[in-house]
Amino acid sequence: MKPALTTRTPLAPADPAAAAAAVVRGRRLPGIGLILAVLLLAAVASVLLGAEWVPPTALFDDGSFGHAILENRIARTAIAFAVGGALALGGACLQGLTRNPLADPGLLGLNAGAAFAVVVALVYVGATGLDSLLWAAFIGSALAAILVHGVAAIGRDGATPAKLVLAGAALTAALTSWTSGILLMDHKGLEVFRQWQVGTIGSDWGDLAICAPFLAIGAVMALLGARVLDALALGDDLAKGLGRRTGLDAFVGLVVPHAVRALVGPSYTLVLPLSIAAGAALTAIADALGRVVLPPTEVQVGIMTAVVGVPAFVWFLRRGRMAGL
Repeated sequence: MKPALTTRTPLAPADPAAAAAAVVRGRRLPGIGLILAVLLLAAVASVLLGAEWVPPTALFDDGSFGHAILENRIARTAIAFAVGGALALGGACLQGLTRNPLADPGLLGLNAGAAFAVVVALVYVGATGLDSLLWAAFIGSALAAILVHGVAAIGRDGATPAKLVLAGAALTAALTSWTSGILLMDHKGLEVFRQWQVGTIGSDWGDLAICAPFLAIGAVMALLGARVLDALALGDDLAKGLGRRTGLDAFVGLVVPHAVRALVGPSYTLVLPLSIAAGAALTAIADALGRVVLPPTEVQVGIMTAVVGVPAFVWFLRRGRMAGL
């Protein structure tokens, strides 16, 4: 008598989405640890490195010379952290709101609006202090954002990511040409604006005190909107179904959020705070390298940030990570 044949039920294929989510969860802790370790390394490097070599022991001895250098570098590190964190957080928010992997303040015309307003304040109003120029930059970027969104919203589909980029590029071209025209007629304003545009990191605690309240308020508002960005990442229809309204809300802002997403996944609950840390680390490292590459002179942090960030940008393009929103 032949034994009865038994049939086996084939195993159901694993859910690709669940498998991908498990991979993301598995790399979150290592990714968070790596970002925090780089941030700590950036802080140490920024304090110890300078255009002129000073032994670390001299920075912490009882001499006034070492204390003066230490205080200067600590202030510079704090400002670099604030600037880099703000740029990266702003880029992450814009990429989430527009669902465009190339969105950043420069691409959407916000930087051009701020620059144009600063030049107008410098040349025609006579503003020179950081407090007045700060308000000019805020007003210029806000008006640019309203104009870009208004132009992109014209038409049946509304403000789609592609239309936002096109409107931002057009406004950037127009404002850049007007800014250049004004500066060509005012050489004094050109000298001041050139330092402002290239990007330098100062060491004045007073400058940080002026900007800190605005940075803190903006950071809190952005972090509170993390769940909104997560909902928007699901698409317009599902985002509206969850009660969310869709629409528009440098280099650090472009690259850093992609690096963070590659390390910890797409959840903006993690992407936003870790973008602050990663942006702060990138800016501080770029500033520290700018002090030592051509001693005794310094290379502006805006230039060094591009030098450090371009390889990362190319790497993300080759790996296809730029679309990973």
